[in-house]
Amino acid sequence: MVKSLVHAARVMESFQSAGDVLRLRDVVARTGFNKGMCFRLLYTLHQCGFLDKVGENHYRLASEVRRRRLYRIGYAAQGQDTSFDKEVRIGLERAAEREHVELIVVDNRYQPKIALRSADYLIKEQVDLVIEFQTDELIAAAIASKYLEANIPFIAIDIPHPGATYFGANNYQAGLLAGHYLGRWAKKHWNGEVDEILLIELHRAGSLPKARIRGIATGIGEVLRVAERCRTASVDGDGQFQTTLERVRKHLRETKARRVLVGTANDSSALGALRAFEEAGRAADCVVVGQNAEPEARAELRTPNTRLIASVAFFPEKYGDGLLRLALDIMARKPVPPAVFTTHQVITPENVDHFYPNDSLLSLPA
Repeated sequence: MVKSLVHAARVMESFQSAGDVLRLRDVVARTGFNKGMCFRLLYTLHQCGFLDKVGENHYRLASEVRRRRLYRIGYAAQGQDTSFDKEVRIGLERAAEREHVELIVVDNRYQPKIALRSADYLIKEQVDLVIEFQTDELIAAAIASKYLEANIPFIAIDIPHPGATYFGANNYQAGLLAGHYLGRWAKKHWNGEVDEILLIELHRAGSLPKARIRGIATGIGEVLRVAERCRTASVDGDGQFQTTLERVRKHLRETKARRVLVGTANDSSALGALRAFEEAGRAADCVVVGQNAEPEARAELRTPNTRLIASVAFFPEKYGDGLLRLALDIMARKPVPPAVFTTHQVITPENVDHFYPNDSLLSLPA
């Protein structure tokens, strides 16, 4: 390797497009080289016709540079038809393009058998690392075994997998935030009197997301003195709107509770539960807190007099940058923590426009 050519290539790669105009100090910042080296390289590249000078110490590429892809990363998408899954994928694709990483995307389609086939495909493609987003804890060990046997490091999103670096929710903390909010609302509006706590779970996701539900129950108990007559019930909504709707419908045929606090595993379940109460003419009997703060939930929060009083945000639109930074650190053999947690924020009708001021643009025609 001729070091001077490597350095020159780094300078040219600091221009992100043919129209990108950089100053000397911009090139210093992007390459990490000292000012003197950058000046000499820029001068030489200009004299050789690779760069155009467009003002005092301003340069741009004379022609587009074909950038090499440093790594190949496999992404096994969850495959659930939700905005959360879509936001993670879009963010990851943007981050990969920006960092010149080749991203090979497969779709797990929210089905364990397909997730296993996706793992086989990514191994066959000889990727350098895999980012795995699949929900079934029961097959996590089998998927992990495939990657470990192939000597491919991998990151698991939201559902732990043996041997993977975890990236995603701090589930118990997110649950506590939801539980505290439900408890405070009941204290203010129902004088702390609650007839039932209804928890909408996601059984297939296993133990860690279950901590989210446990956090909700604990959070309510930390704020309220729950009476002995208050019943705690749980329903497996499978993280899906229709399944939750049908199962909460059935639950409401069996209970006449009037003041019900509803804590859910995600927003699809929150909206499914809310619609079931509305169908039964019992919307006033409940208040609901969701998880994820997805666009559908944010739209509901803006609905006057909604009984969805909050959703805990996970900010999936920021997952892509965090995942790619973590992936690059792993492939560069830098020390990384066993788990990287995202931040959480309770989104309410009062603050939804502050945290998501551009939501109105989502409904505009393309």
